[in-house]
Amino acid sequence: MRSNAVLYYWAALAAAALLLLNLPPAVSLRLRGGVREALAPLHGALSRLALRVRETAATARGIGGMAAENRRLAEELAHLRRRVAELSALDAENAALREQLGFRRAERRALLPAEVIARDAAGWWQTARLDRGAREGLRPGLAVITSEGLAGRTIETTARTCDVLLITDPNSRVSARLPRTDAFGVLVGTGVRPDGTALCRLDFIHRHLPVQPGDEVVTSGLGGVFPPGLPIGYVTRVMSDEQGLHQTAEVAPRADLGRLRYAFVVVEPPAAPTPEAAP
Repeated sequence: MRSNAVLYYWAALAAAALLLLNLPPAVSLRLRGGVREALAPLHGALSRLALRVRETAATARGIGGMAAENRRLAEELAHLRRRVAELSALDAENAALREQLGFRRAERRALLPAEVIARDAAGWWQTARLDRGAREGLRPGLAVITSEGLAGRTIETTARTCDVLLITDPNSRVSARLPRTDAFGVLVGTGVRPDGTALCRLDFIHRHLPVQPGDEVVTSGLGGVFPPGLPIGYVTRVMSDEQGLHQTAEVAPRADLGRLRYAFVVVEPPAAPTPEAAP
């Protein structure tokens, strides 16, 4: 029964096909037009769906491309920022070196340039290590200065390095003078304060001399360690000692010892050859 039904179905389709093929042209044209009209909504929906699929695929490709482009631009921006930072650091270093070079040319003393290669881990303001040592003729007890002012004195040397005791260290002692009043005193380091600053104290100033804030402080040359006239700093505050016998002044160093990178060791000029030693 089922096979007969299938046979009748295919026979009906064949008859309908023959009928359609043999219809008069006018009737066939009207029939095809009716079929197109009936299928037009379906064709429109399928066309719109295909368009949306193409637009979605293009948008996805564009978003992926934009994401890749954004990543590339972000990497390029990071590289440029790093390069700008490097160039800024080089520019600052070149400016510092030019300043040191100009200071060395203008300074009449015999100076040995050096670079700070280490700081005392126990106290940032206490000592600094330079990259010059005994093979350059350095020894303990030489003054160390910067383009701004006095930094300290050498205390230990090796063949290639030397340690500098900074003037802000409590163990430092410098014979100092105030040129405006011709007052003398002993400059002592006071170490690091809680706010991170480090100052010095000028003790044993004559009580009748009119010392005031802003007075310049230089080395006196007494004691033989520091040459006279080296700038040290400025008076920031003046006090009297407990007994009232002397004045004490608080001194801010001119040299920025917390950012010390380059320094000069004051060395004795080489002795002139005697006539007997000349060839």
